[in-house]
Amino acid sequence: MCVFIDGAWRAGHGDQIVSVDPSTGQRIAEFQGARPEDVAVAAEAATRAFGTWRRLPSTQRAAFLRGFAEGLRRRKDDLVQLQMLNNGKPRIEAEIDVDDAAATFDYYADLAETLDARQDGAVELPDSTLRGRTRFEPVGPVALIVPWNFPMVTTAWKLAPALAVGCTAVLKPSEFTTPAELVYGDIALEIGLPAGVLNILPGAGAVGGAMTAEPRFRKISFTGSNATGRRVMAAAAERSVPVSLELGGKSPIVILDDADVAQAVEIAALGIFFNAGQMCSATSRMILSDRIADDVIAGLRRHVAGMVVAGHQDPRAEMGPLTTAAQRDKVLEYLLRARHDGLDCLTGGASTGPQSGFFVEPTVYLDVPTDHAIWREEIFGPVLAIRRVSSDDEALALANENDFGLAATVVGGARAEDMANHIDAGHVWVNSPQIIFPNTAWGGFKASGIGRELGPWGLAAYSGVKHVTSRA
Repeated sequence: MCVFIDGAWRAGHGDQIVSVDPSTGQRIAEFQGARPEDVAVAAEAATRAFGTWRRLPSTQRAAFLRGFAEGLRRRKDDLVQLQMLNNGKPRIEAEIDVDDAAATFDYYADLAETLDARQDGAVELPDSTLRGRTRFEPVGPVALIVPWNFPMVTTAWKLAPALAVGCTAVLKPSEFTTPAELVYGDIALEIGLPAGVLNILPGAGAVGGAMTAEPRFRKISFTGSNATGRRVMAAAAERSVPVSLELGGKSPIVILDDADVAQAVEIAALGIFFNAGQMCSATSRMILSDRIADDVIAGLRRHVAGMVVAGHQDPRAEMGPLTTAAQRDKVLEYLLRARHDGLDCLTGGASTGPQSGFFVEPTVYLDVPTDHAIWREEIFGPVLAIRRVSSDDEALALANENDFGLAATVVGGARAEDMANHIDAGHVWVNSPQIIFPNTAWGGFKASGIGRELGPWGLAAYSGVKHVTSRA
């Protein structure tokens, strides 16, 4: 049973969901998911639970969040194995995922401890006969739709702040990576979370579509592709309900002429090959000072040549397969196009590994034209495009010349911080790999979405401001 509604597991009667080991292409689990009709049942359960959950002291909600964090940590070994098996992640990446999810619940538990104390803050009014106060209220039952590239993690980013402020939730995990997400239902039962506060509906697009149209949801939070995000936004517009959208990216890594070459190579490789490039924040456009270009390019070639690309069976694996066959095929179509167009391929450019697995070589292209799809479009795979520049101004203009604005990296000396200040991106790393902490903001500008997750902004995403004016 994999459908969790109103505090109980139920048998699914929807489409068949098949979980696959991307390292081998073999099935590892098969079950029936939710039906679109189940959305109304789950929404009703979340609506019933909302009245009580929102009035629970915030310190008690915090205790439940800590229960989720502890439950994840107790199951860490099993969840790591599951992430390796179902997502194809190397062990170190799977361990980071579990730790990040648990840390997110801990962070929002800390914030929840103080929420009640923040209520009814005084507002000075220009009329002495009146007094004002401000409250922060949960928006209500919410629909949470999460992707397949970081199971448990993106769920925690949405679920923890939503529960902290007093919202109830219906979660739709990806049909490709459902098993790890189901742990949240088991933990909810284990810690005695009130029935209806969390509901889980595994399923494909039809279930997500029903969630966006369900009138009892007062907010929709979605992470995924821009194409699906547009449909989510259109559905929300029909009911004029708020949305949070964390969408795509085509993030730049700017390497200045005074950068440390070894550091630049290491950061660039992590930025594009971590999780096999299946990150909306992947720094897939390298903008490289021509003064150190030869050294950086030579370093990248050596780095890629030494990488171990393998499945979870190999403990040396540094990069695993793509998570789905469809994603592998999409990436290979880009590589085929690059070959057809005669792009200069430094390394990679093809599938690799066992024929049954979803492997793609770490790939680097040099001097990619700025109008080419390899430079402009989100590939969601281990594909890096490089262009050389002769000045900081040229680098900045090229970094910002894109439809997306999610993330960026700058590697360099004294000028790096100023460059970071002028790049259009929601999160910029300077001389650092892509480390994301729960207390930092996540979200972007331009076509990368609407709103912010994590940090206090994550709480604000599920809260509404209420002002009360009374006679003094």
